[in-house]
Amino acid sequence: MMNNVIKNLHIKVASLLLLAVSVTSCNKFLEVAPKDQVAAATLFESTGNADLFLNNVYAQLQGPFTTYDPTENFSDNAMNGVGGTASRVLYATSVYTPSNAPSYWGLYNYIRAANVFIAQVNASTLDEAWKKQRLGEARFLRAYFYHILWTYYGGVPIITDVLSQKDGDEIFRERNTDEETFKFITDECAAIAEDLPLTAESGRATKGAALTLKGWCELFAASTLKNPSNDKTKWAKAAATNKQVMDLNKYTLFADYNTQFFEENNDNVETIFAKKYLGGTSLGGGREGLQGTWIVGGIQRAYGGVNPTQELVDDYEMANGLPITDPASGYNPQNPYVGREQRFYQSVIYDGAKWLGYEIVTRHGVGSKNETDLSNINESTNTGYCLLKGLNPKYAINGNNQQNSANFIIFRYAEVLLSYAEAQNEAVGPDPSVYEAIRLVRERSALPALPAGLNQVEMRTAIRHERRIELAFEEKRWFDLIRWKIAETNLNGNLHAILIENGVYTIIPAAEGKRIFYPEKNYVYPIPQSAIDKNKKLVQNPNY
Repeated sequence: MMNNVIKNLHIKVASLLLLAVSVTSCNKFLEVAPKDQVAAATLFESTGNADLFLNNVYAQLQGPFTTYDPTENFSDNAMNGVGGTASRVLYATSVYTPSNAPSYWGLYNYIRAANVFIAQVNASTLDEAWKKQRLGEARFLRAYFYHILWTYYGGVPIITDVLSQKDGDEIFRERNTDEETFKFITDECAAIAEDLPLTAESGRATKGAALTLKGWCELFAASTLKNPSNDKTKWAKAAATNKQVMDLNKYTLFADYNTQFFEENNDNVETIFAKKYLGGTSLGGGREGLQGTWIVGGIQRAYGGVNPTQELVDDYEMANGLPITDPASGYNPQNPYVGREQRFYQSVIYDGAKWLGYEIVTRHGVGSKNETDLSNINESTNTGYCLLKGLNPKYAINGNNQQNSANFIIFRYAEVLLSYAEAQNEAVGPDPSVYEAIRLVRERSALPALPAGLNQVEMRTAIRHERRIELAFEEKRWFDLIRWKIAETNLNGNLHAILIENGVYTIIPAAEGKRIFYPEKNYVYPIPQSAIDKNKKLVQNPNY
């Protein structure tokens, strides 16, 4: 039976500012008055009506399954095979400005909706147990939206009251400091973790979700970008919170690395928090038709929006657990796709790989439409590789087909293990618990444990590598490049591709793969000019 949250996502809020909800679909689980418009006066008189409002806030969670230019394309893991996209036109060479940069300022609309819900429910006479849980959920969503703003912009105005145009200039607030914004998010997560259940219906925030958000923000705050003095107490806090999630004994690793992302495995034992999609409706996902291989079996099956880079491909180990740079690994640069680790074959389509029962040919000289695009003339791969991870073959229908109900997993247990290992290693060094956390992640993919005797620096390198590979194409890499302050290295220069010609494999610069990153400003986004024009109290980030 489809759960309440997914069904309720059909609901559209007609006007959050006026507290009116337009109900386009109901089901027997909801206590909703049988009329199209729910009046403001009655909206919070029943838990069913109030749930409609909160479900709409859940629906605003961001996910990459209806775009062909996800955040991964802004990193060194992938580039877009389609010209004219933001990742290639604006971000690749850092020509974006406060007037045209990708903006997340619209999240304040959803923060306001959460504030409305919190105020109205607090003032209501609804069931106290229901109020406690749902208020925790609303505060979680608000904290989650603030954490996105914080990671992109630094300190932002913290608004917890319900603002209205009638308040005049009072609605305009100054930016809180970076530390104040971080503290608000993590304090909220700590408080609501005690109010949220360990297990909830699909899609709703839980204690594990609140602690994981807290632990992720603490990890971000402990990293080089925000902790240049390397205060180890910050790392210790991040380790402790991620250990709290581990000690819940609620989560474990799903058996299969790739199919955990398929709709039939939604809400599996590894998932901590996810955005819901509902295939066959306007709320369905269409990732396969947007980000997958362009031409399959002579038919266009996708836009080709995500092309894995040679840099990422080279980071996949051999099946024996050795990097391809190790002479003992068995790697052959003229036969590079033999003997690699399982996650490579589950994540990347390469020359000779199969998709939808067809061999995908990216080599030159045989007339393949998927041959590596050397001059950006079409939607064929610019790198010689196409995305595989998380793509369900039955939904390989060109364009944003919206047929897929697979969750976008925002937090999963493997990330918690990796975050714990990173924080613990930075706090105290590579103790046995660090080795064990990494072992669990590698073991699922049939890789051996890390060698004993690594020092802290060596373990740091190993953890960063493991995180890149395990979480590839999950919208994590850009944030890691930023918080580790290595974007100025990894995003300056040219991304690379593979050219296969006459049986010879040659690594070449990818067409339109040039990357420029200005460290004096690009570690944060500019505050949108439109926001500054409205609110003169906002101060722009440096050098924009």
